Amino acid sequence: MKHFEEWVMQFYGQRNWTQYGVFERMGFLMEETGELAQAVRTYEIGRDRPDESVKPEPVLKEELMGELGDILANLAILADKYGFTLEDAAKAHQEKLLKRFEAGPVS
Repeated sequence: MKHFEEWVMQFYGQRNWTQYGVFERMGFLMEETGELAQAVRTYEIGRDRPDESVKPEPVLKEELMGELGDILANLAILADKYGFTLEDAAKAHQEKLLKRFEAGPVS
């Protein structure tokens, strides 16, 4: 993940895409989340529009992965703006859940 984050900062930075503030970045993240939702819907149940052609599964999967990548890139930039990495966020998430559920699963 570190290599990806470094690449994102370099690639996006060269294009001045990292200059946007956190509120603009959150807008981009929400836009990409909507695009991911559409890609998942298309992959799982298809589209029902006469102006869209049916795509083969490998193409749909590639589009879905691309949208996930767009989200990861936006998350990486947002984390960087606050001075941490996606790995830091993943570790914090693990620690939070392990602490929350240290008594075992809820029945």
